[in-house]
Amino acid sequence: MRVHVGEKFSESLTMTPEEAKTFSRAARDFNPLHLDEIVAAGSRYKKLIVSGTQTAAHLMALPATYFSQRADVVGLDFSLRFHKPVFADETITLEWEVTEVTSTSSGKADVAEMKGRVLNEAGELAVAATGRVMVAEKL
Repeated sequence: MRVHVGEKFSESLTMTPEEAKTFSRAARDFNPLHLDEIVAAGSRYKKLIVSGTQTAAHLMALPATYFSQRADVVGLDFSLRFHKPVFADETITLEWEVTEVTSTSSGKADVAEMKGRVLNEAGELAVAATGRVMVAEKL
């Protein structure tokens, strides 16, 4: 097996307002809560929040980066639930844990099921996730 149950990996990222705005525009997410400090200040959040697409992209990229250091990898599916906002000026922690591994019918690849999460700077759950990736020596 190329992947093992219980395998854990994580990364911390510091978000910045400029990166949040740039990503939001690139993703064509023009919600002013991601782009306009004045609008965000008047909202329930009181300051800019990162687009959910940005948080999702970072979270989904982590397994690809992690597993590709030793094998080929492709994402199969991901599901996310947003619990708290991620602010455009905070450090977040992305975490994944492999919960199940099965071999493909050919035996040439592993399918890893994972549970993931994003913790905000206060250590609170901001995003909960599940995901599946396929890992093989050669895809």
